Amino acid sequence: MGAKHTYCIVFQFSVCLLFYLFQMHRCYAIYNITSSQVLSDGQTLVSPNQTFELGFFSPNNSGNQYVGIWYKEISPRIVVWVANRENPLAVTDSSASLTIGSNGNLNLVDGNEKSFWTTNIPVPSNSSVAMLLDNGNFILKKDHISEEILWQSFDHLGDTLLPKVGLAFNIKTGQRSVLTSWKSETDPSRGNFIVGIAPQTPPEAFIWNNASTPHWRSGPWDKSKFVGIPKMGSSYLTMFNIEQDIEKGAITYYFNPYNSSINSNMFISSEGVLKIINLVKYNESYTMWDAWVAPNSSCDAYGVCGHFAVCKTSESPICNCLKGFKPKSREEWSKGNWTGGCIRKTELLCKKNTSSSASYGGKEDGFWKKSMVKLPDFYEYVHIGNADKCYAWCQSNCSCLAYAFVHSIGCLVWSKDFIDIQEFSSGGEDLFLRLAYSELAGRQQIRKVIISLTVIGTSFILGAIFFFWYRWKTDQTSYQKSIDLIEKSDNSRDNLRSKQLHDPSELAIFEYDTILVATNNFSISNKLGQGGFGTVYKGKLKDGKKIAVKRLSSNSGQGIEEFKNEIILISKLQHRSLVKLMGCCIYDEEKLLIYEFMPNKSLDFFLFDPRRRSELSWATRFKIIHDVAKGILYLHRDSCLRVIHRDLKASNILLDAKMNAKISDFGLARIFAETIDLANTQRVVGTLGYMSPEYAMGGIFSEKSDVYSFGVLLLEIVSGKKNNSFHYRDQQLSLIAHAWQLWSECRPLELIDETLADSYCSSEVIRCIDVGLLCTQDHAIDRPTMPEVVLMLSNEIHRPKPKQPLFYSQGSLKFDLKPQSVTKCSTNEATISMIEGR
Repeated sequence: MGAKHTYCIVFQFSVCLLFYLFQMHRCYAIYNITSSQVLSDGQTLVSPNQTFELGFFSPNNSGNQYVGIWYKEISPRIVVWVANRENPLAVTDSSASLTIGSNGNLNLVDGNEKSFWTTNIPVPSNSSVAMLLDNGNFILKKDHISEEILWQSFDHLGDTLLPKVGLAFNIKTGQRSVLTSWKSETDPSRGNFIVGIAPQTPPEAFIWNNASTPHWRSGPWDKSKFVGIPKMGSSYLTMFNIEQDIEKGAITYYFNPYNSSINSNMFISSEGVLKIINLVKYNESYTMWDAWVAPNSSCDAYGVCGHFAVCKTSESPICNCLKGFKPKSREEWSKGNWTGGCIRKTELLCKKNTSSSASYGGKEDGFWKKSMVKLPDFYEYVHIGNADKCYAWCQSNCSCLAYAFVHSIGCLVWSKDFIDIQEFSSGGEDLFLRLAYSELAGRQQIRKVIISLTVIGTSFILGAIFFFWYRWKTDQTSYQKSIDLIEKSDNSRDNLRSKQLHDPSELAIFEYDTILVATNNFSISNKLGQGGFGTVYKGKLKDGKKIAVKRLSSNSGQGIEEFKNEIILISKLQHRSLVKLMGCCIYDEEKLLIYEFMPNKSLDFFLFDPRRRSELSWATRFKIIHDVAKGILYLHRDSCLRVIHRDLKASNILLDAKMNAKISDFGLARIFAETIDLANTQRVVGTLGYMSPEYAMGGIFSEKSDVYSFGVLLLEIVSGKKNNSFHYRDQQLSLIAHAWQLWSECRPLELIDETLADSYCSSEVIRCIDVGLLCTQDHAIDRPTMPEVVLMLSNEIHRPKPKQPLFYSQGSLKFDLKPQSVTKCSTNEATISMIEGR
């Protein structure tokens, strides 16, 4: 029995071994397909750098089998190309294979040699070879030696556009390459939506539904961006390029990611949503997010408001007729069905007399300007070099219903009913719409009435001016004097009053007496804190609302110009992580800013106090770090302006009743033009210990200056120690140097504030220390951007290793020139993949 039992065990082991070896044979990667090397079910064809692979797959267990290309080692699978999308194999057919047939073509066959897909091109011989390139292109070459490509997948697009692949249209031949959506999540056959370039001058991109019905459009191309996508002006979203070959009649659109280290693609979903997807690979961990989506709002849908109407997402209803037009059907319009559009109220004069508007004897038609809009469809390009000639051309042609002069494009005109106009909050172009004189005269009549009323009240106004002037001379309570001071700086009074008139809820001008009462005459008991530019007081208005008043000292460096910059800037910025400016007050030499009141004061009130810092749990600190990071990201990239704070520190991070962090004090911020990356100032402002080396020593600041300050702040939050007063065992190392030393010795958790004891998440602490050290690198080029910072803080992904900082003591620089060995240790305690499948 013992021998028999042993024999059974050996037999079973042999069977298992043979089965295992059989499976290994079936499930391995190959690097090319030849007449003697086929691709079978269970095998994959892999690109040289292991980025892409090609093989058999079944989308979402659909029951059908296809040959496709996808990103290697990413789950769930992201398919970028399908060969037999219209002719699937049965998922049960395990004997299917992709081969090179006797005619040299690629051929997908089942177990019965029935063909399901073929390249079907003339091939010189059957010595051809197929391989998958690192850019995701599947090619068929003449032979192993030749570089001649006989066929490639890039010429047969599916629903995904990879970098440097073109969407093309040939005006002369009518040939075009487009993206076509899948029919559904489980069916890769051709769906309803197509993405391509329209053969207009200048060209524009479209999404069509059912091949011909417009679903979304980009607006015309101005040689650097599509003018109908205002966010394309941001440097981190400019990924597009169009090349025109006039001789061949070809127009080709290319998608080029702004960061070559990120895997990106453009993808049209089965629901008609066009996305740019960024896929970041850190070792074995991946993160995917949508960098851009269209359509992204109700107004992005093509022609949602019909002809001669404009769509604005911030209004209700979103559709309104253009000036001089009325709804074609008020009944439908009232029901929210705007597709019928609008019709003209008053017929144009030149339409009444087509020979000449002047000879008719009536008032000539004019033009009304609509600003910040997505230019409508059905434009025509006119070879005219400046705006005045464009206006003259349209005025002299009765068929011209509107015109626009766009820099980098030139003169665009519209001669038939136009559609798909959208009004933006920023960006866009000016559209000049032809209207009858009576429609334009209405505004002129209003102006005449205003002028008449002004003339009638002149005597009263002069008397009032004299009266107040007299009061000013006899009583030094001169509100007017402070306004005159602002007038010396670019008519700031008009800017302030205009802001108040247009949006009084956003920015109010407070009376000085009101502030005196609210703060109890700036009582010392109401003092909240003191900074380099003045003192902050707590106040309470008559309606019971609490406020914080920043009283700028008269001898501070902040003058009228900086004061105007701060109030105009902050009033335009709205984010949950920014302190809201309620208004301002100007009186004699006093300049006051009124903010929302933050009951928990500033972060340094807790963080650097030995008794209070225990109130900051790790969860609270981690949330504060995220709040501040998102606030800086908003200032750098997502706000209507491009803002660099330049004085990020713990005392400028305020805490509301729920300990939510908000960034304050934008008086030092600078507004950058989008094309400028660096600026140099002769006046370096900020706080020592938080300023980046290039800013402190050379006055050069950029977004990376704020990144440095954020890194210092992050390390302070983790440690509970202040950077510019840090001491460690009689050594005057900076907090940054101390953190790096602990990190290099694989002891990063020793940096944690001892008041937290063991009540913290070690992986989150290590993540924050890593990011803090990366942000405080000596050279700006080594620091991450704020989008990268937010990504690293939000996900446990691989991070670059920080470099050793310059060790220095307080007061004088002491450079440590001795090379120090750094122990390579892993700081990633977990790996989390955040992937969204199709």
